Amino acid sequence: MRARTLPHSRLRSSGGTPIARRVVVLAAVASLGAGLLAGCADDGGDDPSGSSSEGGGGKTKITLGLFGTAGFEESGLYKEYEKLHPDIDIQQTVVERNENYYPALVNHLTTNSGLQDIQMVEVGNIAEVVETQSSKLLDLSKYGKESDYLDWKWKQATTTDGQTIGLGTDVGPMAICYRKDMFEAAGLPTDREEVGKLWAGSWDKFVDVGKQYKAKGAKGTTFLDSPGGLIQAILSGEKDRFYNASGDVIYKTNPAVKSAFDLTAQAAEDGLIGNQTQFQPAWDTTIANSKFAAMSCPPWMLGYIKGKSKEDAAGKWDIAQAPKSGNWGGSFLAVPKSGKNTEEAAKLAAWLTAPEQQAKLFAVQGSFPSTPAAYESTEVTSAKNDMTGDAPIGTIFAEAAENIPVQTIGPKDQIIQQGLTDNGVILVTQGKSAKEAWDTATKTIDNNLDQ
Repeated sequence: MRARTLPHSRLRSSGGTPIARRVVVLAAVASLGAGLLAGCADDGGDDPSGSSSEGGGGKTKITLGLFGTAGFEESGLYKEYEKLHPDIDIQQTVVERNENYYPALVNHLTTNSGLQDIQMVEVGNIAEVVETQSSKLLDLSKYGKESDYLDWKWKQATTTDGQTIGLGTDVGPMAICYRKDMFEAAGLPTDREEVGKLWAGSWDKFVDVGKQYKAKGAKGTTFLDSPGGLIQAILSGEKDRFYNASGDVIYKTNPAVKSAFDLTAQAAEDGLIGNQTQFQPAWDTTIANSKFAAMSCPPWMLGYIKGKSKEDAAGKWDIAQAPKSGNWGGSFLAVPKSGKNTEEAAKLAAWLTAPEQQAKLFAVQGSFPSTPAAYESTEVTSAKNDMTGDAPIGTIFAEAAENIPVQTIGPKDQIIQQGLTDNGVILVTQGKSAKEAWDTATKTIDNNLDQ
């Protein structure tokens, strides 16, 4: 979103304004990350003021408003761009969590004031921004090359009349990270190809592996980390989830959503899942103390695992294909028209999201490129991670990315996803029945959708 310090799941918005129910049909699932990235903020503010046009030494200052740890600074991209353009001074303001960042962004866009030269938009919010705020944002199709990006990624930020208001940063192709030592102790295979075959094509098979783990796994541990992670992963691969192509909210009547909820609830009732909410301190502790054997794992999750693990966990993890391909995470860079340096800001946004820079960002930060050309780069094909040893993570995630389904994304997807996780399946780990959890979740979601 960076183990924001997550590399990417910069996720989770709890705000936004009611808007028309037209939805943009987009390719690829993208979900909201439950999220929540824990990251670092340059100044901690969630209501940044607008930028001035001059930086130090009379240079043109370009400011970015980001959430979580985007990785641009950490990977040295700002310094590289400033070296190429000595007259440019780049500065960023970072808000730790998107749920704090996004409502403020909407307010600034609505009033057309207090905006940075470049503003990040999380994938779970992009449909709403496209629908309601496109008139406030620069058309970036004149700066970025459509052919550089995954087709569905480009379309996510494009209006019906062809205006592209955001250039894609990363995507989050889904995989499964697992502890080889804990699988071995439970009598399960450890080779990533064999592990993937255990659950290929079916999340029910995945849960069945969890039952095998429970029977022989270490006492005091669970197969999975959290109910939110499981339902997120299942729904990330569904073509239709919360909205239909006409823009109607269908999550309560969509069998795929109820099936994902019920499977997750059953796994929780059977004791296969930990009882923590992802990206909270107690959940971080379960990573550090090796309290679970597997988890839903888009690329940015590797950074989180590394950031929260003890040193002796390095190399004990591996990664296998998920039962079905899906997408969790991703964001865009948008340029408000009200900025003082829109031309230079647009050029910087295009450069930061070009294939060469996305490949570098993946190598350092784990943010998987939304530009297919980067998949052939050495940074991706030879990528390794300290936690997963010799696993060819770039190749694994590229394969998953190629099979991500087309999905209808609605303006309030984040609200619905968050309700299903934080006000729904987590309750089953606290003693509530699946029915009670579903009723609570749907009531909470509907109340939030009406606001």
